[in-house]
Amino acid sequence: MAADKIAKPGAKPGNPCFSSGPCAKRPGWALENLAGAALGRSHRSQAGKAKLSQAIALTREILRVPADYRIGIVPASDTGAVEIALWSLLGPRGVDVVAWESFSKDWVNDVLNQLKIEKARSLVAPYGELPDLAQINFDNDLVFAWNGTTSGVRVANADFIASDRKGLTICDATSAAFAQPLDFTKLDVTTYSWQKVLGGEAAHGMLILSPRAVERLESYAPPWPMPKIFRLTKKSKLIEGIFQGETINTPSLLAVEDYLDALSWAKSIGGLAALFARCNANAQAVANWVERTPWIDFLAKDPAIRSNTSVCLVFSGECAATGADTQATLAKKMVTMIEGEGAGYDFGAYRDALPGFRIWCGATVETADIALLTKWLDWAYAEACVEATQAA
Repeated sequence: MAADKIAKPGAKPGNPCFSSGPCAKRPGWALENLAGAALGRSHRSQAGKAKLSQAIALTREILRVPADYRIGIVPASDTGAVEIALWSLLGPRGVDVVAWESFSKDWVNDVLNQLKIEKARSLVAPYGELPDLAQINFDNDLVFAWNGTTSGVRVANADFIASDRKGLTICDATSAAFAQPLDFTKLDVTTYSWQKVLGGEAAHGMLILSPRAVERLESYAPPWPMPKIFRLTKKSKLIEGIFQGETINTPSLLAVEDYLDALSWAKSIGGLAALFARCNANAQAVANWVERTPWIDFLAKDPAIRSNTSVCLVFSGECAATGADTQATLAKKMVTMIEGEGAGYDFGAYRDALPGFRIWCGATVETADIALLTKWLDWAYAEACVEATQAA
């Protein structure tokens, strides 16, 4: 694990935030941008409802959600949106839950052990890989994450989903929305949170329902008690107000204003195509560094399923042979060194993942900042290796 000592980089990222959630604020963000927030007003007032309705309308426009799909703002971030879908929709069919990272394993637990759906099964792959998607039974409902935030693995596209499926597809798209093309014709429920690709504030989730999902809600009543914040129907009819800005519980109107600011920024730079391009450029900057750096590699070996947002890296070469404990110690030391210099924050691997790094490459991150972070990683690795050699 030898490395020559190198000079400390002379420049630092303009924005050193590389967390995978909450994520970096958009370029040019300032608290003053939120001066128009309807603070102190009821979310049910004309002013509050107008802000929430505007957030739904801009979401539809920028994310290109079909006109006949409902969009709702719900509590508890993406987690809340997924839980609402699982508890409200599952039960009349078997369920296939597909997982290849930490959060989608939570959905496995919910479906199999909490809701205890009959004829439910899981298809689980280790970090860095996808399960065999050809094994999915589309007579069943399907629950999956489009992009594995903690593994850096995504589905390449929606081609694996049957067009003539009998079941519903429930897609956790929280680190894919606004970064990767989502085929809504194949998605009956799509969820995400504001704090990912657009860098909004946390605690609010988005729930997007296809007409097929609405039909299920109005024709099926789950046998279990339904908490108030999960209820989408009343007397077997969809509560349409939820999808017009009349939220189930009280939202933060400051966070709503921040989401509106992020959506307006996205529109101003060219919309979805520009957001995709920024994510791809950021991920490519990491790829360029990996290609020339012998001690690092992608956790996802197949480029076709490699995330362009939550880019996960593991040690390679001599370092990969040192064992997980040594690698974990090295990774933690490097993160601490770089954070101590103010050159990069919160880019360590997820706690349940393999030792290494997870660099957020979403659209609010500048490509130049990614390139600078890689220089600091080179420096920290060299410093840590020299120290380890001297100690030995």
